[in-house]
Amino acid sequence: MSEREKVLITVKTYPTISEKYGELVCTAGIREDGSWVRIYPIPFRRFEQFKRFAKYTWIELPLTKNTDDPRPESFKPTRWDIETLEKVDTKDQWETRKRLVLKDSVYENMAVLIDKAKANELSLATFKPNEVFDFVWEEVEREWDPKKLESVLMDLRQGLLFEPEGFIKDFKVMPKLPYRFFYIFKDAKGQRSRMMLEDWEVGQLYWNCIRTSGSEQEALKKVKQKYFDEFVLKKDLYFFLGTTRRYHSWAKNPFVIIGTFHPPKVIQKSFDFTF
Repeated sequence: MSEREKVLITVKTYPTISEKYGELVCTAGIREDGSWVRIYPIPFRRFEQFKRFAKYTWIELPLTKNTDDPRPESFKPTRWDIETLEKVDTKDQWETRKRLVLKDSVYENMAVLIDKAKANELSLATFKPNEVFDFVWEEVEREWDPKKLESVLMDLRQGLLFEPEGFIKDFKVMPKLPYRFFYIFKDAKGQRSRMMLEDWEVGQLYWNCIRTSGSEQEALKKVKQKYFDEFVLKKDLYFFLGTTRRYHSWAKNPFVIIGTFHPPKVIQKSFDFTF
């Protein structure tokens, strides 16, 4: 049985393609009590503009536990009856966002998170790195898997006459990113990690920088300026972490970074108590 739930969207990953579901965006957020929920599948880019929702927007939709996914926070919509509510702003140094996002546990120890994932106690978490050393990338395949892409395109062609209300007809699959991006950091216990970042915004920034710079290397430098020079050096950086379904319960580290939370650093005022 499904019931409508109110969720503050904090995560949208870069689109991927699936033979079963087409093009999808992994979407996650927090409920009013601070607990996490993963909403999958969501064909986000196929929605008409009026149905799309930005990050840090409250939405309400009918959800039921996704029985195909054993991870505890995984739910799926029972229909595309999504209501977009108010957006949480960044006033007062992100005060409201911080109160909502940091309401539940903020982890600082990767070993604790990995143990909890292997026990299937969680698959989503907010994490505070102790120190971030670098932001790097590696080149990967530049095109989607041909078999998966053909399956997606075939489903699109067959489904044009049967799309639900609010789905666009002239849909085109998102281009594949030719690079993977990683943060290198350590946790509060000194454990060093190199973890992939799958946030939609890093991919969109890369494409925007390509258009303005015309050079992949210049675009990559600009992405690093944002995600390291700004977020690491000038902001109070947190990671939203999520396990991949495939590696959730057995990989040495099943987590990837599915989003960043980067409020401004709060500078403590100093007081002179000299009399």
